[in-house]
Amino acid sequence: MKQKSATAKSSKAGKPTTHDEYFGSVSADKRAPLQKLRKAIKTAAPNAEECISYQLPAFRLSGKFLVAYGAAANHCAFYPGSVITGLKNDLKNYDTSKGTIRFPAEKPLPATLVRKLVKLRMAEKR
Repeated sequence: MKQKSATAKSSKAGKPTTHDEYFGSVSADKRAPLQKLRKAIKTAAPNAEECISYQLPAFRLSGKFLVAYGAAANHCAFYPGSVITGLKNDLKNYDTSKGTIRFPAEKPLPATLVRKLVKLRMAEKR
């Protein structure tokens, strides 16, 4: 019988259920910018509830998805949805696609920009 490798995960084991658990799985160089992102989101949306969505740290407001963020091998990402189209000029120095902003860990998104994006997203969700 084949044995699972020590790094293989079972169906539910190893999947984060909280933002803090997610941070435990992220490399140190990406953890700090993501924690700053989390703080900026919480400042902009103090009533939003932290959750995990698609294995990424996310926020819900009144039970509806608001934003998410995460780390990939070569970058960090913020997922504010369609509101990025309205801030193309503010985001010209970042790699964006539909609903996603990718940034290097050493060049995190400014908190003022994150708060602006979150507030636009909240207005969109009303």
